[in-house]
Amino acid sequence: MVSANKEMAVYCFDILVAHYNSEQAPPPAFEEGQHPLFVTWKKVVNGGEPRLRGCIGTLEAHCLINGFRDYALTSALRDRRFPPIQAKELPQLECTVSILTDYETALNYLDWELGKHGIIIEFTDPDNNTRRSATYLPEVAAHEGWTKTEAIDSLMRKSGYNGIITESLRKRIRLTRYQSTVFTMHYSEYISYVKTTRGTVPLVVGIKLGNH
Repeated sequence: MVSANKEMAVYCFDILVAHYNSEQAPPPAFEEGQHPLFVTWKKVVNGGEPRLRGCIGTLEAHCLINGFRDYALTSALRDRRFPPIQAKELPQLECTVSILTDYETALNYLDWELGKHGIIIEFTDPDNNTRRSATYLPEVAAHEGWTKTEAIDSLMRKSGYNGIITESLRKRIRLTRYQSTVFTMHYSEYISYVKTTRGTVPLVVGIKLGNH
């Protein structure tokens, strides 16, 4: 099984830096494969709690190199919940790459473990008969301090459902649980990696961001 690793996070930073510089990113230093994956960007300000700046991925198996290339940019620039990440934010960013594994159909909406499982919910909106779905990665509910029911209710809102959440509606949810491997890298660690392996410091839009 392929696990999320340092080189995948480096590649996501490479892709973002190359985007700001309108140039090609260096080739990735990890093996190709087919897996569901996510890219999460967070911003760390003054040593505080990292704040989400973008998180998008695919629940279907995807070529890893193309997947991380595409979702590094999509999550940074086109997550509708946030404004696009600007080049000047790079020194404060951390990147988490996730590879999803072990998909299982749960018995009910509570048949999963906090901190262990990511969850995908699917249900029919009783107000307009629309099919809705949404997912949280394994670390989200534990990080937020939610109970399982609170996580489910939050996920229903994330799916776009604005009606009343009842126990009977929760019981009609089809829930898929999964696990993931993750690797997180801060921009300063990326700079150190590039210095060590390539002997250079990335220049972004004419600003040397390695010395902040």
